Amino acid sequence: MPVRALGHPIHQMLIVLPLGMLSGAVIFDVLAMITSSISMSTVAYYMIAAGALTGLLAAPFGFVDWLGIPPGTRAKSIGAIHGLGNVAVVALFGLSWWLRRPDPLTPSTAALALSFAGFVLALVTGWLGGELVDRLGIGVDEGANVNAPSSLTSPAPGQRIV
Repeated sequence: MPVRALGHPIHQMLIVLPLGMLSGAVIFDVLAMITSSISMSTVAYYMIAAGALTGLLAAPFGFVDWLGIPPGTRAKSIGAIHGLGNVAVVALFGLSWWLRRPDPLTPSTAALALSFAGFVLALVTGWLGGELVDRLGIGVDEGANVNAPSSLTSPAPGQRIV
């Protein structure tokens, strides 16, 4: 069972920030390449730092959720690939950030390549996360339906409001 706050899985709430920050960093890198703007490179540098740190914050919650998936299921293996892939995403962006440290205004080709590779891998791992929730029902309340009561007033079966 996923770790929850106010009736919602914490991992699903936390992943929005790192995904937004890391993909935003790639957008700012592309804009910097197009416009030769050092301001855009600076923004990308700080977005990578924030995205990698918040990704590390989301990871333990995802791991705990993964531990609750029944063994021998398709969801367990997809969850493992999703989790390990996201560790690789954070590592790729972390290496990109590390290579930028001496001069955040002009990232090297290697730093940019690592960010772009991390972005492509994040697209795959994000899709896998969607597969886990939308297709396999991982993290979805047992009583979910179009007229279910608010999670703030009525917890799903077997849950407490934390």
